[in-house]
Amino acid sequence: MFDKAKMLAQAYKLKKAIEAESFEIEENGVKVTVTGDQKIKFLSVNGMENKVLVDTINKAMKKSQEMAAKRMKDMGGLEGLF
Repeated sequence: MFDKAKMLAQAYKLKKAIEAESFEIEENGVKVTVTGDQKIKFLSVNGMENKVLVDTINKAMKKSQEMAAKRMKDMGGLEGLF
């Protein structure tokens, strides 16, 4: 039981570290900042920020991740791989 609690604590710490990372790409007038947990934090096109587009993309990505998690769960999760 203790090992499971320790593993959960390590997973939480790793999750927070990944969320804290961010990456910025600027190309052809488009600038995007994405966090390590795959959320768009900033998007601009030709210097104009577009928060509506950021929110819409993040909602679509969340739905995609939820669908992938559901499919993995339906297939038995990761237990069968180890």
